[in-house]
Amino acid sequence: MEKEVTFKEACLLLVLVLLTIGFSIIGFQLPAHVGILGAIFVLVLFMIYKKMSWDDLHEGIIDGIKPGLIPIILFLLIGSLISIWIASGTIPTIMVYGFSFLSPSYFLGAVFLICGIVGAAVGSSFTTVSTIGIAFIGMGQMMGFDLPVIAGAIVSGAFLGNVISPLSDTANLAAATANIDIFTHLKNELKTTLPAAAVSLLFFTFMSRSGNGSANLSEIDTLNNVLKESFAITPVMLLPVVLLFACAWKKIPAIPSLLFNIVFSLVLLKIYEPSTTLANMGAWIQDGYVASTGNQVIDTLLSRGGIQSMMWSVSLILLALSLGGLLIKTHVIDIILKKMESGLNTPVKLVFATAITAVGVNLLIGEQYLSIILPGEAYKGSFSKQHIAPIYLSRTLCDAGSTINPLVPWGVSAVFISSALGVSTLAYLPFAIFCYALPLLSIIFSFFIKPDTEAKGRKL
Repeated sequence: MEKEVTFKEACLLLVLVLLTIGFSIIGFQLPAHVGILGAIFVLVLFMIYKKMSWDDLHEGIIDGIKPGLIPIILFLLIGSLISIWIASGTIPTIMVYGFSFLSPSYFLGAVFLICGIVGAAVGSSFTTVSTIGIAFIGMGQMMGFDLPVIAGAIVSGAFLGNVISPLSDTANLAAATANIDIFTHLKNELKTTLPAAAVSLLFFTFMSRSGNGSANLSEIDTLNNVLKESFAITPVMLLPVVLLFACAWKKIPAIPSLLFNIVFSLVLLKIYEPSTTLANMGAWIQDGYVASTGNQVIDTLLSRGGIQSMMWSVSLILLALSLGGLLIKTHVIDIILKKMESGLNTPVKLVFATAITAVGVNLLIGEQYLSIILPGEAYKGSFSKQHIAPIYLSRTLCDAGSTINPLVPWGVSAVFISSALGVSTLAYLPFAIFCYALPLLSIIFSFFIKPDTEAKGRKL
């Protein structure tokens, strides 16, 4: 017989899981894979203690992995797209043209804004990071900025766009969880997003002017010349970017959009580089592009991409999702959420609990979709009982769910970003200002929620 899990046991298990992961990664400097494997082992021992069956174990892992299957396919496609965009000249073209109008005096602020605009247009932080983000990494390093600061600006901008885009999967998920229209959600979302964006823009503008970037213009001219000699630098190579925007405008899902873009980029590559063989293309898609310009800086920046470059990320995501599935299967999360619900008798407490739960799910499971769904389902009834408009539930879920995920080293977003940009999560974490500001503002603004007013349908 399966034993019932008590509240004390659930809390103890969560503490053990967090300590196992924390000490492994931070204390002993072990890879995140090892820390999560250790946490899974702790959960397996707990399931044995509770006399759960091996079938329960397998079902928990399978249920946990299911939500991550589509993101994993996207990772593989984006890995392929990165290498083909480099080989065809799309990313080198963005870099060359970018140098003509981006100055070191405002570079980081411009990166934040441009990534925000692109992210809002395509509705995908992953796509923004892995395309325009890689181009900015190259430009920023050439201008003398530190890699973690550049990555922080890219991540902040990409998730700004992700939060305010009507095409964003996480924004739509937050709205759907709260049972409201996406545009109603986005209108209220701007009340926290715009202040957070303003704070972030000021920070990155200051960082641009504070001496962190010391551009060597002669070196940039040299690198520009190398790019022009080694790649097809032409406005035509910006067409894949246009195609990406067009697919977003037509609301074509991410997988077919990326497939169309890969094929289109390969056609352009063959037109401008007729000597390119099918074997070359296949090798780049599988193993990534390896630049051989003779310039060490360019070769380092533009040797990346490919399906294999994403396999480290895929393996970590599979382990993290398995851990999350086991936590759900043991009912640990449900038990703790239900216990917390009874003490949430004010709007501030309710919003704070929703935000903290979303952060906690990110830390425990590393999956941004579940960080929206689980707190949303847990606290939806409490928002209704207190006559708090569902727009505040959806806003809190979006602010504290999706934007925290890139800050968790084993989170799906963080793992992908680290692989795509070549910088560790802990390195860019202090500079991803937008990802901190948004959940904090969501909690601060909860002090102004008036349940009686919201019951009549009016908003702040």
